[in-house]
Amino acid sequence: MTSIHDPAPYGPVPTERQLRWHALEYYGFLHFTVNTFTDLEWGYGDESPSVFDPTQFDAERIVSVAASGGMAGLILTCKHHDGFCLWPSEHTDHSVRTSPWRSGGGDVVRAISEACASRGLEFGVYLSPWDRNHRAYGSGEYLRYYRNQLEELLTRYGPVFEVWFDGANGGDGYYGGARETRRIDPRTYYEWQTTWDLVRSLQPDACMFSDVGPDIRWVGNEKGIAGDPCWHTTDVGDEAPGSADSARLNGGVRSGARWLPAECDVSIRPGWFYHESEDGAVRTPENLFDLYLRSVGRGASLLLNLPPDRRGLIHENDARSLDEFGKRLRSVFARNVAADARIEASNVRGDHPRFDVGNLVDGHGETFWSTDDGLSEAEIVVHLPETSRFNIVEMREHLPLGQRVERYVVETEDRSGRREYASGSAIGNRRLIRGEERTGGRVRLKLLGLPAAPALSGFGLYYDPA
Repeated sequence: MTSIHDPAPYGPVPTERQLRWHALEYYGFLHFTVNTFTDLEWGYGDESPSVFDPTQFDAERIVSVAASGGMAGLILTCKHHDGFCLWPSEHTDHSVRTSPWRSGGGDVVRAISEACASRGLEFGVYLSPWDRNHRAYGSGEYLRYYRNQLEELLTRYGPVFEVWFDGANGGDGYYGGARETRRIDPRTYYEWQTTWDLVRSLQPDACMFSDVGPDIRWVGNEKGIAGDPCWHTTDVGDEAPGSADSARLNGGVRSGARWLPAECDVSIRPGWFYHESEDGAVRTPENLFDLYLRSVGRGASLLLNLPPDRRGLIHENDARSLDEFGKRLRSVFARNVAADARIEASNVRGDHPRFDVGNLVDGHGETFWSTDDGLSEAEIVVHLPETSRFNIVEMREHLPLGQRVERYVVETEDRSGRREYASGSAIGNRRLIRGEERTGGRVRLKLLGLPAAPALSGFGLYYDPA
């Protein structure tokens, strides 16, 4: 049999580090600092390190809760806007080193990073560019301080999968006792390219997040919801973190020149830090599942915040809801009923087994179904056994070749005839559609207005009894 080549890439394509990030899909945020003990969301910067004393802190239990909830990693707020450092930085006394916690000998960053490594979870860091405590904020001296701390985090705690840069920039603060308002120009002050180059040199496999990337973009809201559609590509000009257009961030730009996929950040509680008053306002497992469908299920990632409480543990209400959500995820996606069915395709590229339609259900992301070039439409038909039930449809594209599908239509067909089940645009890393329950019959996926031969690595039909 003659050899045949893969389709040519279409448009921008992801880097290797972006591909590894796409594969994670869902991971957690840990917001934890002096705010946990002062009952604030944003600390002013004048908080004494003496307030930080999580006497029951247990990194293993925190990471265990994340793992049971299905998370693939955790990003820790190593320093929030208040400037308090969760590791014993050599560049400031405003840290755990001068707190009563473990008599100044503790290191939250090390504990969480090591617990993640022991459980097989990825570890990421958040380091707020704004610092309401540091006396030199607003000057070049502070930038040197900031990068020195970033270097500590990226050289002392093992591999980092993501570095998270916030868009909050300047305002009222303590600033070493000055107690004043300091304004900066976020487009020029931080000299972001220099900071990004530092990350690349120290952790070349890490993805960097901000409004403008350079690897991952913000989704434009803190609700955990991606646009529909949400393209992985977009255009970015001279915007700096904190200044990009929210609508464009939410949906991406189909004709965009850069691969810059979206991350959906949201908290399991109304606030980002722990507040006792919110113990009864924890998101339900059903709400979390809905967010999953509207983030991961639209091709983005889900970054779900779990704020440790004043004990240094994840509150029981949060842990219970997350555990039930994790069980539901594992249960729903345990069995792809399409894998038990006969599948036909309107065309297979070169009639070559390398691109066979069976690749859609083999569970391997590196294999894919594709067609000959020059076709504007293509389809597959799944012939289900009479007893097979589903109410969730899954589609995946082979991302190394770009985002190739413009429009899709899913139809079901049984004795009552053919009906449209869902339609839309943009598949990308993963598309999940929840609809009415169907049993048996045929499921037809039609790809329309194709700009290039499709490359689909996955198709699934799942049943959620809830």
